[in-house]
Amino acid sequence: MTALHGKVAVVTGAGRGIGREHALLFAREGAMVVVNDRGGSNAGEGEDASPAEQVVAEIVAAGGKAVANTDDVADWDGARNLVDQAVSEFGGLDVLVNNAGILRDTFLASMDEQQWDAVLAVHLKGHAAVLRHAAGYWKQRSKAGEQPRAAVVNTASASGTTMPNAGQANYGAAKAGIAALTLVAADELARYGVRVNAIAPIARTRLTLATPGMGAMLAAQAEGLAEGEFDAFSPANISPLVGYLASDACSITGKVFAVQGGAISELAGWHDVKTIETDGSWTIDDIAARLP
Repeated sequence: MTALHGKVAVVTGAGRGIGREHALLFAREGAMVVVNDRGGSNAGEGEDASPAEQVVAEIVAAGGKAVANTDDVADWDGARNLVDQAVSEFGGLDVLVNNAGILRDTFLASMDEQQWDAVLAVHLKGHAAVLRHAAGYWKQRSKAGEQPRAAVVNTASASGTTMPNAGQANYGAAKAGIAALTLVAADELARYGVRVNAIAPIARTRLTLATPGMGAMLAAQAEGLAEGEFDAFSPANISPLVGYLASDACSITGKVFAVQGGAISELAGWHDVKTIETDGSWTIDDIAARLP
């Protein structure tokens, strides 16, 4: 398995769940991996280096190459350190997989400022900060005549694209922002040899198990599996798409894909469904009569 042979990859939020599966698959496919994870709780509280270190140990034990990183991706300097570590440890950066995330679910009428800010920081700013420093590195290489063949895979969500969830205004807004960021970045970075795509995954992780309405269903599905039966909600099902999007075999850019179990769907964003027009100035009554 050599689809990513020689690639240097940064995977954020790679200590557990989907990110861990990304890191393990990338290493099996020949990539050198920087495993980023602060090791905090679902809500992003606390720090623990052991999740990232354990993934690195597993990769190294299998003959791969990896290093741990516990920088805060929502911190501009931390994001720079993460990119710099990839370059200093492995000589470059070819792939960025933005995956880090937290949950602080609550209804809008009860949400406090910290619950909003923390989720937007880790998800949206955390994607943007690492992407900004990776983009700067790739721009420098391109300007120096060393055109990269690089790839970015961002992590959106059905909560921000196709299935808005009550109680997740902060999370859904961040994930919708990530989808938009992906399209803009794809347009900007193509000139530097960088492709940018996003996934909207559904899998059983500690975050989805804590999501009201979803957690109970995912837990029940796992309990009902017979030995050897295909687990449609295993996070391992997500990583092959990410591996393909990161590989040189892929030419796709500027796309968002929903992925769950054995299904991959290309998503489309906002689009016109109905237009009303006037030859003069609008009046409220005219709009009320013509716009349902």
